[in-house]
Amino acid sequence: MLATHRLRVLLEVHRAGSIAGAARELRLSPSAVSHQLARLEQETGVGLVERGAQSLRLTTAGRRLAGRAQEVLDLLRAAEKDLLAQARADSGQLSIGFFASAGYRLLPTALGRFAGRHPGVELDLEEGQPHELLPALERGDIDLLVVFEHPLDPWQAPVGVEVVPLFDEPQLVVLPPGHPAARRDRLRLADLAAEPWITTYGTGTPVLSVLERAAALEGFTPRIRCRSDHYEVTIGLVRAGLGVALVPGLGVQGATGVELRPVRGERLHRRIGVAVRPTNPNPAVRAFIACLREAVITGVAGATAGAAGR
Repeated sequence: MLATHRLRVLLEVHRAGSIAGAARELRLSPSAVSHQLARLEQETGVGLVERGAQSLRLTTAGRRLAGRAQEVLDLLRAAEKDLLAQARADSGQLSIGFFASAGYRLLPTALGRFAGRHPGVELDLEEGQPHELLPALERGDIDLLVVFEHPLDPWQAPVGVEVVPLFDEPQLVVLPPGHPAARRDRLRLADLAAEPWITTYGTGTPVLSVLERAAALEGFTPRIRCRSDHYEVTIGLVRAGLGVALVPGLGVQGATGVELRPVRGERLHRRIGVAVRPTNPNPAVRAFIACLREAVITGVAGATAGAAGR
């Protein structure tokens, strides 16, 4: 492989038209320039310079290589600029993966803070379930991933991935307006065992939603009327009186026309966190996690807790 410092020597000789001129530009002695040219000719196996008694000029091969040397040095300068940009949290690029209900309020709040502080960072957002996006995080295609975990449906972070915890989010029972169970301040799932339910598709083997796992612990099998992984659909069906639902706090933010009640159960919550690669050098990752934590402290967790108290 050709040494870049020798390519620069060749380029300066081409520009200056002499060894002495190149030596002045490079702050080297003329003998050092001559030595580097000779070494470059040995590496390439091609004559690059024609030396006369009173002159020096590059051969055709030398001129072609000098042109390539300019291209190489331009690419190296561009790479250095990119690295300098990535070394600062106020420039560069940040790729973020997130699940849908995090996009209702948590992510927009954090993104607003981050963009205000670091407007020079280019943001790339990708929505998907945590298990769908984890491979992209492992490959380095995304820098961080907002994730959740249910105690009733736990998962293990892959090797090389670390999950930074943010907060625990309560599960809420969603009832149609005027439902008799809404008279109570807090419910058990078994209180609604006879109701039709709207739930998610679920995961695992067998494939079960969190509702089905929690109901099994309370001794009943819920009658599922519809499944949807979109909480807007779930809430709309409950609002229309077609059933009741168990929805995490982030999924009901801004919901109207339904009754929300906390549900009893030690494991009926979601753990919200951020999955990252600890070896990722991008400083914008740390800056964005700080914004996520601020969003939790100043609003999102409070709104979730408020929904639980309604």
